[in-house]
Amino acid sequence: MRVLVVEDEVPLAQLLQRGLRKEGYVVEAVHNGVDGLWLASEEPFDVIVLDIMLPGMHGYDVLRQLREREVWAPVLMLTAKDGEFDQVDALDLGADDYLTKPFSFPVLVARLRALTRRTPVSRPVTIQAGGLQLDPAAARVQRGETEIDLTPREFNLLHFLMRRPDTTISKSEILQHVWDPAFDGDDNVVEVYVGYLRRKIDRPFGTDTITTVRGVGYRLESS
Repeated sequence: MRVLVVEDEVPLAQLLQRGLRKEGYVVEAVHNGVDGLWLASEEPFDVIVLDIMLPGMHGYDVLRQLREREVWAPVLMLTAKDGEFDQVDALDLGADDYLTKPFSFPVLVARLRALTRRTPVSRPVTIQAGGLQLDPAAARVQRGETEIDLTPREFNLLHFLMRRPDTTISKSEILQHVWDPAFDGDDNVVEVYVGYLRRKIDRPFGTDTITTVRGVGYRLESS
């Protein structure tokens, strides 16, 4: 699950990043509305945590423009305000839920889980590419009738590649989305995990799904 946190209180944003990562989410955080709108428009997120009072662009304006751009990721609004009209405004603009500061972190996580379960985001229940079927909700991968057992990291890597089939993706981009935006280790870890994936999704079946593009990155072939 990829989460975007748009929160101008840096300590709070960092706290949310650490906590959500421990829950197994891939988290990116920005601290103003302009960057939040740009990132949410350019990259796919499963859910967005959006503060209302933001520098650069108000949270309501960010939400309004996201919906105008047909970005339908569920949005949980965060604010220090607790007036009922603020809640009405947020929901009328297209927010999916509303949480007032200070809040309980377990409640936040529970609401994020609920949003991703119930919100009819326009994506298929299963992703199919390269003869593979991937079910994000069940964390299940199959080739034909054969279920393939993957580690969480292998699953996240395959999920990311399958969401962008026939597209060459650099190692740095894979690290940013599958590992962590702040990852500062050796990028050869991507090559290692691509090798793990190939041994599980391709070699037993005589297929060649993931192509290495020398000097650039990797591409998952859709056919």
